[in-house]
Amino acid sequence: MPLTSGNVRRAVRCGSWKSPITSELIVRGLVGLGQLALDGEDVYFTEMRPAEKGRSVLVRRAKGAAVNTDVTPPDFNVRTRVHEYGGGDYLVRDGTVYFSNFADQRVYRQDPGRAPSPITPEENFRFADYQLDVRRRRLLAVREDKRVVESKEDINTLVALDLGGDLAGGRVLAQGRDFYASARLSPDGSKLAWLCWDHPSMPWDAAELWVAAVGEDGSLDHPVHLAGGHGESIFQPEWAGDTTLYFVSDRTDFWNLYRWDGARTEAIAARPAEFGVPQWAFGLSTYACLDENQLLCTFIEKGTARLALVDARSGRLDPVDAPFTWFASVRASEGRAVFVAGSPGEPPSVIALDLRSRRLDVLQRCTDLRFDPGYVSTPEAVEFPTTGGLTAHAFYYPPANRDFTPCAGEKPPLLVKVHGGPTAATSNVFAFGVQYWTSRGFAVLDVNYGGSTGYGRKYRERLRGQWGIVDVDDCVNGARYLVDRGDVDADRLAITGGSAGGYTTLSALTFRDVFKAGASHYGIGDLERLAHDARTGNHHKFESRYEDGLVAPYPERVDVYRARSPIHHTDRLSCPIIFFQGMNDKVVLPNQAERMVEALRQKRLPVAYVPFEGEGHGFRQAENIKRALDAELYFYARVFRFDTADPIDPVPIENL
Repeated sequence: MPLTSGNVRRAVRCGSWKSPITSELIVRGLVGLGQLALDGEDVYFTEMRPAEKGRSVLVRRAKGAAVNTDVTPPDFNVRTRVHEYGGGDYLVRDGTVYFSNFADQRVYRQDPGRAPSPITPEENFRFADYQLDVRRRRLLAVREDKRVVESKEDINTLVALDLGGDLAGGRVLAQGRDFYASARLSPDGSKLAWLCWDHPSMPWDAAELWVAAVGEDGSLDHPVHLAGGHGESIFQPEWAGDTTLYFVSDRTDFWNLYRWDGARTEAIAARPAEFGVPQWAFGLSTYACLDENQLLCTFIEKGTARLALVDARSGRLDPVDAPFTWFASVRASEGRAVFVAGSPGEPPSVIALDLRSRRLDVLQRCTDLRFDPGYVSTPEAVEFPTTGGLTAHAFYYPPANRDFTPCAGEKPPLLVKVHGGPTAATSNVFAFGVQYWTSRGFAVLDVNYGGSTGYGRKYRERLRGQWGIVDVDDCVNGARYLVDRGDVDADRLAITGGSAGGYTTLSALTFRDVFKAGASHYGIGDLERLAHDARTGNHHKFESRYEDGLVAPYPERVDVYRARSPIHHTDRLSCPIIFFQGMNDKVVLPNQAERMVEALRQKRLPVAYVPFEGEGHGFRQAENIKRALDAELYFYARVFRFDTADPIDPVPIENL
């Protein structure tokens, strides 16, 4: 039932508007929807449940059922930690599920009607990205070996696990490269395709596609490099038959579809649009094969996604009429497809599509909450001028609340949101983390700075060697653009971001004087320490050389790291900052936040620190998500001197 209020608009100071979009409602009714799978007529997907301390549960919608049922028993958490970001957490076939359990990172087999039982040993292994080899009764996976080695770096391989139990932790099929992903077996089991890449590249820099024959003994014979490497990234290989392999490549700037028929490679439906996404996690899927010649795909143009059918023979792209602007986890089988999708007015949901009738059905929403449209801000896609005569992109959300209007002559405060990654992107899909602010009288600018994805490889590579410069310039110039347009108050500009977005936030507050306050969520204050920890085994392997491309080779150019680290330039800080940090974070260690807090404390600048025990990189527990939202609002209320409409537990703010 929609949550509404009165219809008489009162002039109240921005920030003090009473909103039905409360943190309590958000965390009580919100789940994160993850990886989808089709098993015959049944649909499976994961739910991350903040109300269950962030537990990830596998859920099933059976054929003909009107409701969903939990597959995962209460004491299990379906989540792998390979690369720390995980993904590719499970596989299901004929009702039998194979999954990673978060607590011990062992692989479990769960047959219908039976409790899960482990098939991997109690060794320091992690597994992800599963593929079933029915013919040889084994499970193919990426293995991350975390046992102590001289290099102090994890060893990643492709392995095969015996379905009946594998005390050795798998038979190694491919090794010697720093990273592996997306092992995909041809339908007849005769060929295996996979991706691999090496330091210092990230998968969106130079992932390679390989194919090998699978011998009678299950080993790989005569591996062939098909595509990818320096200057080319490959994404999501998929077999559409025993000899037809599809994949996505950015060899012509944009990630486009290609097909290999065993002899030659050809482009499919080439256009200046992104058919792929950065591989931050395993199991990502932007398209699905319907048969050897037809695909269902999603693609992004200027930050907005669309759904289409593609005929590989003609190259024709036939748009599917769907009221969504964001898609993930596309799967298809036997005349139907499923995916996660959302729009500016609809939060993400699991959607089923009948490919014959084009009928869309909602199988699961991330929340049952529905708000009157009068409380929902509709985003405007903006392009604004930035440094070097270039153009940058963002989504602008004006304040929206049917009950309130700004006081006479007042312009709203602006909150600039900086996405993480930094090789990632924001979208215009409905986000409670945006509407929470706009319904209280804030304007929000969600920036896709240079380096973001969705605009081609050249746009993505604007950040190469320029992290802490290009991203900061774009956030600053985006804020100035709205000030010049007359949309927001130049004296109440704030900036917020998490992880890499936290670094951009701290850099903008340190090296520029545009913003008057900011919030760092598990952000980076010391690039040199981050790089040092990565090289000494105190940081996860996946990103341990990421900064080489974003900043400069380390340690050869340590001077650049120091020059762009806020911790070394705290003398330039002049505004209040609040810090949020998970104490179990293995990606950005807590000492990053703690050193910045101490620096502000010594300068006697207003500073607040909110640590969360039991949280890692990103907050998953309901009470902590709620506290972070409300605490940030409380902080801005004190800094910008407005009263919150609802009481908030105070946050200790030093020096204010």
